[in-house]
Amino acid sequence: MEIRETHPFDLTPAEAIRLQETLRARVRLAGDIGEVSLVAGADASYVKGEDVIHAVVVALSYPDLTVVERVSAAAVTPFPYIPGLLTFREGPALVEAFRRLQSEPEVIFFDGQGIAHPRGLGIASHMGVLLDRPAVGVAKSLLVGTAAEPAVGRGSTAPILRDGETIGMAVRTRKRVKPVYVSVGHRIDLSQAVDLVLATARGYRLPEPTRQAHLFANEVRRWEGQTTLSSSTK
Repeated sequence: MEIRETHPFDLTPAEAIRLQETLRARVRLAGDIGEVSLVAGADASYVKGEDVIHAVVVALSYPDLTVVERVSAAAVTPFPYIPGLLTFREGPALVEAFRRLQSEPEVIFFDGQGIAHPRGLGIASHMGVLLDRPAVGVAKSLLVGTAAEPAVGRGSTAPILRDGETIGMAVRTRKRVKPVYVSVGHRIDLSQAVDLVLATARGYRLPEPTRQAHLFANEVRRWEGQTTLSSSTK
């Protein structure tokens, strides 16, 4: 994929927050996603206490959800893990992974927040703006706001509210299993985002794009760790 815009990621936390507030003004909460034939999931993995981030993107055909491409990239980042500033830690590796992607997905799912974020710019919104693609945040927990527990049935939803405003949706993707928390990343509306999450959730809590990305990210991290260990013992 061509990435026409990026920015420095080696910022101080204060500089990162100021940049988030600038980029937030560019997030679009609606858009015509057109006919979807290809979706992608993005995730990152790292060993706790280390600064090497392994980022992956997995592209899948839609609606059958067959994996058509997997790419990965690694980057060293000194940016610490700070809730709300995840993109500044994972962003350099993610940008490089997307540059390696030959596919052109119409919608990209991220393991994290969209606008359901303290400054309205979670990783799905941040990367969506940089990629200029429709993006959806699919998180496993809430970062801001509150949501009632959805009904137990698959497809049940409950709004994520913050100061009376709906900023996302708790979505039950599997009966009697914890919901995921869906929020708009960029260039898609919440209803479309929820529909796509449910359409791509095939028997697991996570929708298939982020599930496949999560599995691949862990696979890449383990493989890189074994390679490093093997090299160090020669």
